[in-house]
Amino acid sequence: MRAKLHYRWYTPYLFLLPGLALYVLWMIYPLGYEFYISFFDWKIMPGQTSEFIGWANYQRVLDDKNFWLALENTVRYTAVTVIGQMVIGLGLAVMVHRVFIAKRLFRGIYYLPVVTSWVVVSFLFQFIFSAHRGGLVNYTLIDVLHMLDEPVNWIGETNTAWIIIYSLGIWKGMGWTMVIFLAALQGIPPELYESAAIDGAGEIGQFRFITLPMIRRTTLFILVALVIGGFQVFISVYLITGGGPLHRTEVVLSYMYDRSFDRLWFGYGAAISYILAAIVVLVSFGQLRLFGQSDDADY
Repeated sequence: MRAKLHYRWYTPYLFLLPGLALYVLWMIYPLGYEFYISFFDWKIMPGQTSEFIGWANYQRVLDDKNFWLALENTVRYTAVTVIGQMVIGLGLAVMVHRVFIAKRLFRGIYYLPVVTSWVVVSFLFQFIFSAHRGGLVNYTLIDVLHMLDEPVNWIGETNTAWIIIYSLGIWKGMGWTMVIFLAALQGIPPELYESAAIDGAGEIGQFRFITLPMIRRTTLFILVALVIGGFQVFISVYLITGGGPLHRTEVVLSYMYDRSFDRLWFGYGAAISYILAAIVVLVSFGQLRLFGQSDDADY
């Protein structure tokens, strides 16, 4: 009996072992090795030797004005896209929630950008805002609406380039936000709205005093997830602007990619990645503490 119980004790772990081994191999080991690399002037070319330099890479990052510009751009991108996705996503969720016919169709249409490849939509926006006369926006403004005489270099100018990147980020993620908000709205008991209507509360009052408080925890989850995603922006910036002009549209991950794979400063790039990870952890923890405490205080 004792041997049989012992067999039953470790049998489940045998089934977990393959997945755990793959997780360690593809997640834990690379993260640890990257942290190790961040303390070296890492070389990959034949005949070159990597040199241990301690915390020098981290100090270089903190003294690098281009890194701080990239971090500022990342924070600005995160703020704009998170607010845009949450506001538009909540608005779409409220509208779809009120639709009784073809609700699944509308939900699928709004969610379609989420499942579309970042590479595909980045190239699509690059074509739409092409600096040539054949770009969709320039063609419409010049040949259709006759509002301009010359094509606008949308991607080459910093301000207009950011408008494109912001728009793509909001458009790409608002469907996911809508679906999560929609699930939360469907969980609100309709009796609450009926009671509020009997007491004379209008649509705005019901939304303010019933809808928003009832979806507060969902809002916190969406906020934390979107902030983490915003700090991870890379593909759209890299493919549309490449961080230019003069690093004005550079974000942290595109700057890390440039330093790691264009300059071959792998130790420096590893240090950037860990500094970014620390910032994301601190911001996420701060959000959970701030909004979580205020949420618990209401109950």
